[in-house]
Amino acid sequence: MTRTLVLGGGGVAGIAWEAGIVTGLRRAGIELGEADLIIGTSAGSVVGTLVATEADLESAVGVQAETGVSNVSTASNASAVDMEAVMAAFGVLYDPSLEPLEARRRVGEMALAMQDTGARIETIGDRLPVKEWPERRLLITAVDTGTGEFVVWERESGAPLVAAVASSCAVPCVFPPVEIGGRRYMDGGVRSATNADLAAGSSAVVLLEPLAHVSPRSRLEAELAELGEATVAHVVPDEASVAVFGTNVLDPALWRPAFQAGLAQAPAAQESVARAWKD
Repeated sequence: MTRTLVLGGGGVAGIAWEAGIVTGLRRAGIELGEADLIIGTSAGSVVGTLVATEADLESAVGVQAETGVSNVSTASNASAVDMEAVMAAFGVLYDPSLEPLEARRRVGEMALAMQDTGARIETIGDRLPVKEWPERRLLITAVDTGTGEFVVWERESGAPLVAAVASSCAVPCVFPPVEIGGRRYMDGGVRSATNADLAAGSSAVVLLEPLAHVSPRSRLEAELAELGEATVAHVVPDEASVAVFGTNVLDPALWRPAFQAGLAQAPAAQESVARAWKD
C-alpha cells in the first residue's frame, strides 16, 4: 500500500488550516506524517515540509502568529497587495481560449515585473525549523516563469529546500519569482491549486484543499481521474473555516484563527481520512 498526502495552496489561511487539520487528526491517532509521499503546492509546500521534517505544527504556527509575518510574505502589510494585478493574472490562467502552457507563460511575464531581492528566501528560511531535504519523499511544485513549464522539486533535483519552498509560494504579482539554477520560478498553484495528479499510482490519497470554495472544479476532477482506483479522502474547509478565512487568505492575522478552525474541523474529517489511511 502506498499512501500519499497532498497539500494544496491557500496563503496564510491555507498553511494554518492544513496544520490544524493534520494536528487534529494526529491527536485522534491518524498520523499523516507517515505518508510514503508528500506533495505540496504553495502553502502546501510549507506544511508538507513541516510534516516531512517532523516539525511541531502548532508551535510553528505559534511562531508565525507572534512575528506577524507569514511564511509566504516579506511584509506584514498584506493589504498592500495589488489585487487588480492578481486578478488579471488569474484571469489569464482561466482564459479558455489559451492553451495552459501559453497561459502560464503569459502569467510568468507578469510575475517577472517584480524583482527578487532574496529577502523572501531568507524570511522563509528563518521560519522552517529544518532547512535540508528530509528522507521522506517530498515533492514541491513550481512553474518556470520563462516557459510556463511545470516543475517538481525533490531531494534529487539539486534545488535547496528553502528555495524550492519559496518558489512554490511565489504568487504571481504578489511575491517575486525565485531564482534557482539561473532560472526564475513562480507559484506551483499557477498550474493547479493541488497538483493532485502527481499522486497517480498511490493506493490511498488524503487531499487537503484550502481553496476548494473558490477554485474551479473541472481541473480537480481531471486530476482525481488520474488517480484511478486509489481510495481518496478529500478534505475541504467547512462553512466555519471559510468564514474565518474571509476574503484575504494572506492576512497574517489568520494564523491562530485558521489553525483553530482546522483543529475544530478535524473530527468531522476523521472517519473518511481513517478509511483511506488505514485500509
